[in-house]
Amino acid sequence: MMTDGQMVMTVLPTFAGLSYEQHYDPRGSYLRTFHHQRSQLRYQPYLVSHRGIPQTTHVPAFSTVSVDPRQTLLDLSSGPPQQRTEAMAPRPESPPELEQTSTHVSRLYPEILAIIFSYLGVRDKGRAAQVCTAWRDAANHKSVWRGIEAKLHLRKPFQGLFSSLGRRGIKRFQVLSMKRSLKELVNQVPNVESLNLSGNYSVTDIGLGHVFNDPLPSLTQLDLSLCKQVTDSSMGRIAQNMRNLEVLELGGCSHVTNTGLLLIAWGLTRLKRLNLRSCWQVSDGGISHICGKGLADDSDEDEYSSRAAASTYNITQHSPQPDILGTPKLEYLGLQDCQRLTDESLRYISCGLTNLKSINLSFCVSITDSGLKYLAKMPSLRELNLRACDNVTDTGMIYLAEFGSFLTSLDVSFCDKIGDLALNHLSQGMTLLRTLCLSACRISDEGLCQIARSLSELEVLHIGQCHRVTDVGVNKLADSLQKLRAIDLYGCTHVSHAALDRLHGLPRLKVLNLGLFHVR
Repeated sequence: MMTDGQMVMTVLPTFAGLSYEQHYDPRGSYLRTFHHQRSQLRYQPYLVSHRGIPQTTHVPAFSTVSVDPRQTLLDLSSGPPQQRTEAMAPRPESPPELEQTSTHVSRLYPEILAIIFSYLGVRDKGRAAQVCTAWRDAANHKSVWRGIEAKLHLRKPFQGLFSSLGRRGIKRFQVLSMKRSLKELVNQVPNVESLNLSGNYSVTDIGLGHVFNDPLPSLTQLDLSLCKQVTDSSMGRIAQNMRNLEVLELGGCSHVTNTGLLLIAWGLTRLKRLNLRSCWQVSDGGISHICGKGLADDSDEDEYSSRAAASTYNITQHSPQPDILGTPKLEYLGLQDCQRLTDESLRYISCGLTNLKSINLSFCVSITDSGLKYLAKMPSLRELNLRACDNVTDTGMIYLAEFGSFLTSLDVSFCDKIGDLALNHLSQGMTLLRTLCLSACRISDEGLCQIARSLSELEVLHIGQCHRVTDVGVNKLADSLQKLRAIDLYGCTHVSHAALDRLHGLPRLKVLNLGLFHVR
């Protein structure tokens, strides 16, 4: 309870370059006094004494006294000045050892703040930069933004946007929508490493020609998925000016043909990942290009187009390595839904892409068991996706097992010609398997018993819509596959709750998919 003649003084925390004190006058008004201080050196740590707090506090005109900033209650009652001074005697000083052991955030060096900020999300990084100048400088350090991908809407000009991104060292960009040219982004942000344009239907060959007209040696990743207006012309620009590209996503670019793959094989010899999903015009001749087979295996029409492109871009004269044509460093090749491919493509792949680790052939309906002979002889291959390849049968699985395949992941879901015979051979010849997908295959409890006996290291198993599976097979799996982390039983209507309870007892199981038939 305050009495007449008393005033409460609150010392508020200080910010960079400005401090103030707020006073309450018993007559009902607030008085605020601001103090400006000289800015300190940029990377000088703050002192515990908080230099922004002055040692003299201003009070109303009816009383002028010098007060310690830690004094919070002043007695301004009537009386001689000597008595008022005694009433306002400062409190004892804090022991110096307490100041030395203080852990206030203002004592942290900017380098430490930068390490802390690097663990924040993108939105929180921006908010931290708005606290004060010291936090802004620390938050704008390049180490804070390392690996961050900026997601942009390029609709209207923003002054200073790209220069700000460049100062923070951001080199990865995803353009969500675009009504402006990318030229400004590429010119103002140095050393762009990754550019994601996926889903931008407005991207055309003309627009990319303006952007990719000059060499971009730092760019290593480019995503043009679902940019449906992109054609072979853009592939020529990319091959000319992006020699160090390692990742190229072309999923859904249905206008890319074998000629485009010839240009890729000519200029992108360092490519490690190539996705051609749903590039319906790509055929065996295009695969021969990226495998280093040149123009000899093209059909007459494709060979004419390819030779025209070779003449346009002077491939034989300006190739960085005239004797090498292809992508020998390729590790992933996505050919999903490329329905013109045949077993001949697999023969080219086995000879020319010896470093290949993963290949996706799902929905390639012309692939047969004969083509799997070539893949079985690739020692580096670890992941094979044959989902919905209707012409793959038990015989193809026998080829993979007999040639000593080193596969760790195999997907033959919806291959309705694969049954227990395939599982018998897989369990004996492919003991390195960690992921096996058999959804909608003609397997039964007998095949699951083979898996349980031989593939004890299996971690992921999909047997959804296998209507012949019962409690017998599931119980065998629960007894033997102690490392199982995920299992799909969607549509297995003959599996009881008792068998599911046994699966729940597996020590590492995290995912049990039952679909609509069971609710657990």
